[in-house]
Amino acid sequence: MAAPVSISVSPNAALVALNRFGFGAKPGDDLGRIAADPRGYVKAELKQQDIALIFPDDPKNAGLLDSTAAIQASMAAAMERKAARDEKAAPTMRTMAADDPASPVETKAKPAVPRVEADIYRGEAQARFDKALAATPGFVERLVGFWSNHFCVSAAKAPVVRACAGAFEREAIRPFVLGRFADMLLAVEHHPAMLFFLDNQQSIGPDSRAGKKRGRGLNENLAREILELHTLGVGSGYAQADVTSFAGMLTGWTMAGREGRLGEPGTFVFNANAHQPGKAMLLGKTYPDGGMGQAEAALNDIARHPATARHIAAKLARHFIADDPPPAAVARLAAVFTKTDGDLRSIALTLIDMPEAWSTPLAKLRSPFDYVVALRRAVGSTAGNEPQRSLRWLRALGEPLWQPPGPNGFADQTDAWASAEGLKTRLDIAWQAAKQADDIGDPNEMLASLIGASVSAETRQAISRAESRQQGLALLLMAPEFQRR
Repeated sequence: MAAPVSISVSPNAALVALNRFGFGAKPGDDLGRIAADPRGYVKAELKQQDIALIFPDDPKNAGLLDSTAAIQASMAAAMERKAARDEKAAPTMRTMAADDPASPVETKAKPAVPRVEADIYRGEAQARFDKALAATPGFVERLVGFWSNHFCVSAAKAPVVRACAGAFEREAIRPFVLGRFADMLLAVEHHPAMLFFLDNQQSIGPDSRAGKKRGRGLNENLAREILELHTLGVGSGYAQADVTSFAGMLTGWTMAGREGRLGEPGTFVFNANAHQPGKAMLLGKTYPDGGMGQAEAALNDIARHPATARHIAAKLARHFIADDPPPAAVARLAAVFTKTDGDLRSIALTLIDMPEAWSTPLAKLRSPFDYVVALRRAVGSTAGNEPQRSLRWLRALGEPLWQPPGPNGFADQTDAWASAEGLKTRLDIAWQAAKQADDIGDPNEMLASLIGASVSAETRQAISRAESRQQGLALLLMAPEFQRR
């Protein structure tokens, strides 16, 4: 089917609630009941205590480690076991070589042992998928995805980030998704996964004790991305001198290594010996020498900067309303951000109440993660191998979980996902999902419960003419109405 195109009529209120703000309908959802109070349906999630949190001690999350430090300890223990195995095998290899020094040693290849970080990554992914699949309608989980992409780290950086990417989201994003932006910002920039991802452990103040001893200097990655991506945005008035000064303020922010000299391995630590001493200036304001508190004061200030309010407002409106969001909507979100000191619950409620959110056509293409979750919600339980199957689908669609191509995260515009190759891949995945479904109902009835009266005549006709229930389900999962949000 062709890529979704813009339509001129106002969208169905139930589909806005389910698709624009959530992950789509499940079979059996009462679209009429949702349409009777669509705003209330979405807002109900915001009233649930701890709705964004994933608890490692929950039986359904068995296997999740409870902290980044625990993850680091698990990885260190695995490395020690491997070293012990290698050492134990070494004498045997040397003996074999001594028996016949003229011949190469031939050994039977051992089966590959999955690395511990891969197991941790899959466990975190399963918890993330489970949370999204169970959500009703999924607005809070959509917010988690938005902020996780805004403050992204990449599992491709190194094994330590691959293992910690899920914990980073659990520890630095989820607890604050309905809290204050400044609190989330501080949690994110303190987190070992972010510090490692943006190389801040390599940044040493030139005039610090460590800098003078080692002759090393600043790494500006973290400072630059905080200003350019996390807060103020491009073109907001900061200069290269601000980046350099801010990088100096952030020196000493690091994570404790495996040897644990600075603290518990895998935890945030402030290394005073690496911190650039003295006062520093950022955006025209002077910050006195205050150790770790110097950069924390700067983060609190830029969290409240008008440019930050505009940057965050534009991204939220682009994500939830349209690729080119209405300027009035952006201005209203920015005003609420400023008035409430970055209260993200108030901003979420404002977004739900915006007339533009309900009148703008559902023309954005679902991102790969949103599509895979919507597809799995629609199909229901299957015998497929999870989470590997969903992770494989995301890789094929170009959005591997927690693995963006750069610090700016995955694109949030339809054009990024609407290529001919991307749509062909969606068609292939729709067929796979339909073939693997355990119990396929009548696709025509599913169409009514998932899309309702908004379905086009072309989609209705295509599904009614399907040669099998599997074919009908696949056509439903590729219908333009199912792709849009």
